Amino acid sequence: MTEATRRTPGTPCWVSLMVHGLDATLEFYNALFGWDFVPGPQQLGPYVRALLDGKEVAGIGRLPPDRHLRIAWTPYLATADADETAESIRGCGGTVAVGPLDAGEAGRLAICSDPAGAVFGVWQAEAHHGTATAGSPGTPVWNELITYETSIGKFYRSVFGYELEPVESVDPPDYATLHVEGLPVASVHGVGNAVPRDRGPHWMTYFEVADTDAAAQLVVKLGGHVLRPPRDGTAGRLALVTDAEGAVFTLVRSAGRAAEAQPD
Repeated sequence: MTEATRRTPGTPCWVSLMVHGLDATLEFYNALFGWDFVPGPQQLGPYVRALLDGKEVAGIGRLPPDRHLRIAWTPYLATADADETAESIRGCGGTVAVGPLDAGEAGRLAICSDPAGAVFGVWQAEAHHGTATAGSPGTPVWNELITYETSIGKFYRSVFGYELEPVESVDPPDYATLHVEGLPVASVHGVGNAVPRDRGPHWMTYFEVADTDAAAQLVVKLGGHVLRPPRDGTAGRLALVTDAEGAVFTLVRSAGRAAEAQPD
C-alpha cells in the first residue's frame, strides 16, 4: 500500500482524531505507537499527520475551544466524488455535519453520520491518498461499526455499494462484514441494548501492536484507561482502551502476527 494508491470507493482509507489538548495527545501516541508528526493541512485548524517510519498512518487535530464534541477516532471512507456521496448520504437518511470542503491540495472531505448516529468521514483523494502503510505495529488495521442492528448495513450498501456478508460465529451473532470488490474492508456488529450509552452507535478503530498486554499497561501509564482487559478473540489478542482525553480504540495483536512469533 502506497500513498499513490487511489482507494476503491467505500474502502476505509484514513483515521483522524480531534482533541482539545493537541500537544499532550501527540506525546501519548508518540509514546504508545512510536508516531512522529508533520503539520497540515490546516483547513480545519491545527492538524498534524502521524508518521510511522516516514509513512502517514493517521491524523490528529485540535478542536476549537468552544466545540464540545465527543473525542473519538473517526474512519474516512474513500469516494470518487465527495459532493455526490454527501447527497447520497442525505438521501438515505444520514446527516452531513461538515462539508464537503477542500483540504488544500490534499483532497476533499465531509464528516457525516449514519441514520443511527455513528460518525464517519468521506474522503475524495487528490494529493493525499490516505494511510500509506498497514499491518505493522502502530498502524490502523481494521474498522468496525458498533451499532444496534446490522440492518444499518443497508444504508452503507446504498451509499457505497458494499456487499454485506453475515458472520454467525460471534457473540452476539448479529455480525456482518462489508466487502468491496469481494474483499472484506470493515465490519458491522449489532449489539442491541449493549451499545454504550455514553457513546451510542460508533465506529471503532483497531490498531496493531506487538504485545497487547504490554501496550494496555503502557496506556494506563500514559494517563489512558483500559475498558476491557486483554483477551483472546478470533482476530487475535484484543484490549479496549482510551487515550487520556477519552477517545476509545482497540489494541490488537492479530492472530497471524501471533502465529508468526511462535518458534518452529
